[in-house]
Amino acid sequence: MISLEQVMTMIKTELPDAQVKVEDLGGGDHLQATVVSEQFIGKTLVKQHQMVYKAVNSALASEDIHALALKTYTPEQWASETVNS
Repeated sequence: MISLEQVMTMIKTELPDAQVKVEDLGGGDHLQATVVSEQFIGKTLVKQHQMVYKAVNSALASEDIHALALKTYTPEQWASETVNS
């Protein structure tokens, strides 16, 4: 089984500037990641998610991660999200 820290490290390796929070949604292989990165600026939501999936592809392929829900934000979107919540 993969640890939340390992998933976070995989994402930060691909997106070094990212702020990453990984949560277990159940069973240790159903996860949710919240990722904030300047690299998302100007990218569609689909492209942002593809960037994160690329980072964890090996864990998905080996089924260490069965499901990964993503929430991705640019720093500006994140600032707006945290002010409004």
